[in-house]
Amino acid sequence: MHPILKWSLCAVAILLVAICVGLSIMAGSPKDAIGMVRYALPHMHRGNLQVGSDAPDATLVSLDGATRFHIRERTQGKPLVLVFGSFT
Repeated sequence: MHPILKWSLCAVAILLVAICVGLSIMAGSPKDAIGMVRYALPHMHRGNLQVGSDAPDATLVSLDGATRFHIRERTQGKPLVLVFGSFT
């Protein structure tokens, strides 16, 4: 085997290991890293909202779980902050 090919294969292997370790550190564990690559990365994109832009209208479900409403019905021109996350 040529030395250049041997060193190239070693460099690619080291790069792949570094990527796997980096994703595992970012995601929390190797299992979470696989989930992140499999589900999150293909859907990630940058939006085009700017500071001061109107929120896109969407239909939300109220806390009772049965009533649905549009964001614009509730805001009536007032500022609105939506927080998506887990507070457990």
